[in-house]
Amino acid sequence: MDETDFWQIIDDTWEAAAGDPDEQAERLVERLVQLTPDDVIDFARLFEARFQRAYRHDLWGAAHLLLDGASEETFDYFRCWLIGQGREVFEGGLAEPDDLADLLPEFDEEEDGEAEDLGYAADEAYEQLTGLPLPDVGGRQASRPSGTPLDFEDPDVMAKRFPKLWERYGDQ
Repeated sequence: MDETDFWQIIDDTWEAAAGDPDEQAERLVERLVQLTPDDVIDFARLFEARFQRAYRHDLWGAAHLLLDGASEETFDYFRCWLIGQGREVFEGGLAEPDDLADLLPEFDEEEDGEAEDLGYAADEAYEQLTGLPLPDVGGRQASRPSGTPLDFEDPDVMAKRFPKLWERYGDQ
């Protein structure tokens, strides 16, 4: 499995689930169990690599605004959700987190921004296929997010760093 295959599966399951993250996780497991165990491991590695790439202070700040606060656990689930939105949204959000204001025009903090189960879809599919737990795919999270830390509680810092997101979600 390569990156193109990975994103095609993400896009297909997102579309089939009409963007519902819980439904997408179910569809993703259904899709992955149609693959070989080695392909599921490859999918897990690709997912984990993107999950780790998104462990950044600036993206966490964007999540903090979108969700009206984001603990470390909430940010983990947000990163899973962001991957589940597909390549364009994921890569666009990483290129400039403030652009999530444009990339997610109908974001609803009550409905969106959390997809914990997407992070476990490969584990579940692998176990269904083999009866064994998914092997370690080498995804060790850094002890700290990359980039420059931001004071998420300082409205001036947040408004300056994320002007588009601040306009829509700041000071809720």
